[in-house]
Amino acid sequence: MKHHARLPLAAVFALGIAPLAAQADALEQQLDDLQGFQIIAHRGASGYAPEHTWFAYDKARDMGADYLELDLHMSADNQLVAIHDDTLERTTNGEGNVKDHTLEALKALDAGSWFNQAHPEYANDDYAGAKLLTLDEVIDRYGDSVRYYIETKSPDRYPELQRALVETLEAEGLVDAGAVVIQSFSQDSLKQIHELNADIPLVQLVWYSTAEDGDGLVEWTGVTPAPSEITDADFQAIADYAVGIGPNVTYEGQDVIDAGFVDQAHANGLLVHAYTINEPDAMQRLLDWGVDGMFTNFPDRLNSIAE
Repeated sequence: MKHHARLPLAAVFALGIAPLAAQADALEQQLDDLQGFQIIAHRGASGYAPEHTWFAYDKARDMGADYLELDLHMSADNQLVAIHDDTLERTTNGEGNVKDHTLEALKALDAGSWFNQAHPEYANDDYAGAKLLTLDEVIDRYGDSVRYYIETKSPDRYPELQRALVETLEAEGLVDAGAVVIQSFSQDSLKQIHELNADIPLVQLVWYSTAEDGDGLVEWTGVTPAPSEITDADFQAIADYAVGIGPNVTYEGQDVIDAGFVDQAHANGLLVHAYTINEPDAMQRLLDWGVDGMFTNFPDRLNSIAE
């Protein structure tokens, strides 16, 4: 894995480099780094520890992940909380929608015990009682020592989320530090973020599945046609606001994209970050296709193959 050294801010100021130039350099460095292969820790090292907890994030860092992936929802009191599902049942001992609970109520939940039951081969008594985390807590712990790959949900669900997120990232200096990518299945969400801060690299997620009538493939939100019908113009429309596209690779065991999809995306100036790839043979196949990054629950596996 090639990682580019980044000057600490103290060194930047010691060298007399203007802060604006330093910001531009950090952003430019991030875009340069994105041209290399990126290991994106899906909800942290979520194959080994309960997703979106300190256990999963710390493991991901230790395993050489380039980015920590965070899914964000909002609490009833408008706090940004790292959790994948809209609801609490799968990954906590709570019930109902995340957005219907205050942060205090969410913090009282056990977000770790479920993992020990679901994955006994990786169970650890320490995971019991793990807490849900806010975006602020994650940033306070890691600062810009890691990069964050943040997923936003649909704006109709959380109309305040986009602005709250961008304001937080700006206030913490993470955009200027070149430390964040934002992804979404919602084109509307990404376009809102692009209007709020055009410096943030964006990735358009897509989900290809079999059409209801069984005839061919469709993309979940209609952001592109089926891969077999996709045109350069479809990729260029995404490239107007995003640096990359994030596709699923298979659906019900069948490939939905191929090496040609990757090549066509590249020809239209887009990176390709595939999700969610956990088996070594699949990782190697996608490396052979030339993808620019992968989401994985097992960052150590991908790190050993991508080196």
